[in-house]
Amino acid sequence: MPDTNEKFGRSSVFYDTFERRGAEEKSTHYCPGCGHGTVQKMIAAAIEEFGIQDRTIFLSPVGCSVFAYYYFDTGNIQCSHGRSPAVATGVRRTLRDAVIIGYQGDGDLAGIGLAEIIHAASRGENYSVFFINNAIYGMTGGQMAPTTLLGQRTLTSPNGRDQFNDGRPIGMAELISVLPAPVYVERCSLSTPKQVLKTRLAVRKALRYQIERKGFSFVEILSPCPTNWGMTPIQARTWVTEHLETVFKLGRLKDYDEDVPVPADPVLHPIDDQQMLTLLTAGGIPTVKTSVEKRPSRSFKIGGFGGQGVLSAGELMAACALSEGYRVSWLPSYGPEMRGGSANASVICSDDPIGSPVVDTPDVLLAMNGPALDAFEHTVAPGGVILVNSSVVNQKTRRTDVSYYAVPATEMAKEAQLISAANVVMVSACLAVTGFLSIQTLRESIPRVLRKKAFLERNLGLVDATITYLQQQEII
Repeated sequence: MPDTNEKFGRSSVFYDTFERRGAEEKSTHYCPGCGHGTVQKMIAAAIEEFGIQDRTIFLSPVGCSVFAYYYFDTGNIQCSHGRSPAVATGVRRTLRDAVIIGYQGDGDLAGIGLAEIIHAASRGENYSVFFINNAIYGMTGGQMAPTTLLGQRTLTSPNGRDQFNDGRPIGMAELISVLPAPVYVERCSLSTPKQVLKTRLAVRKALRYQIERKGFSFVEILSPCPTNWGMTPIQARTWVTEHLETVFKLGRLKDYDEDVPVPADPVLHPIDDQQMLTLLTAGGIPTVKTSVEKRPSRSFKIGGFGGQGVLSAGELMAACALSEGYRVSWLPSYGPEMRGGSANASVICSDDPIGSPVVDTPDVLLAMNGPALDAFEHTVAPGGVILVNSSVVNQKTRRTDVSYYAVPATEMAKEAQLISAANVVMVSACLAVTGFLSIQTLRESIPRVLRKKAFLERNLGLVDATITYLQQQEII
């Protein structure tokens, strides 16, 4: 434990100077009397006390806290408005030993990010949330927030918040505490020196519980906002006591005892590939093939218009890869139109964990129509493959550094009296040309992905017809 002089001095977790304020500046950008600076000093002191500076990642979403990364000499991520819990979830899934701090205001957490924080808390994500409740949108000019009190005047409630028009203020600590997963929920205040000391202890406990991997901690802190309240700093502290604390009752709402057993290996990962395959195919789990040596990853972009089975083609590709033991991501993209609008699907197959489902530079492009070729031709990696549906694509690729194949997918599907199965032709041709996945795996996957039994034989027949066509054209 640091001694008293160190405890209340400047923490080494802060940068020596704050560039946000200009060269050599040592003061923050917060308004006089604002509670943000007080809370951030508490957090910095706790980080220093626990010796976790090199493990800490501070999440700064939109709001008055957004420039915290100018002050904290830790890992920092600036998050989209309200999305700090989603970012925290991603970090926790990838960095087991990180100490993650979610620092959010009332508009950010209780308004724009309400769904995010509820689901993160419900999952019991092991990170610490510090929720600054000053009952107003501070950074953007003083609008009414979800925590604004009844009768409180703001920029958007000039006559005071009205219960029947605007509803009542939301008690976030109460809301979080009724969920089964959170291990620690407390509401504190910055109204008096005594309350500040209690808040300091709550901050410390929330971080300690995370370090011990107990689970989700939530500390709500009632904080003054003199500028947007139109008060002096002293008046604002008094207003916290006389008004905020009467509505938002202080106290510990939930706290698991320190001797509660902690799982030796907390679940930090999403469902495994076999479970995902079951969900994707809604069928039985096939025998998953394994490989000792790591295989090369492949990324695919499948483009066309709605009604061509673009997304189903991606599902089929993903199901085949899962059956052969790959980790897989499938990311659809389509417009509001049911049919006729543009659509594309991105598929990644890898033996390594997949960090992002976005495919910017595909190894293989399946262009079901001309616009898809125009849109994605230039993105294909050098040495990649472009496969087009020549029934509707008249132009050829301008690229000389890729392999180009044309297959009359729509015509072949018409001949089989199943025009919607042009996607099966394209996927069959893709696997045959690239040799990436086996045709037998494709045959086994079709019944699980394309579930209309009446069309099963025709879909399987198109696989054979495609292989025959490629052989006749001496493509394979």
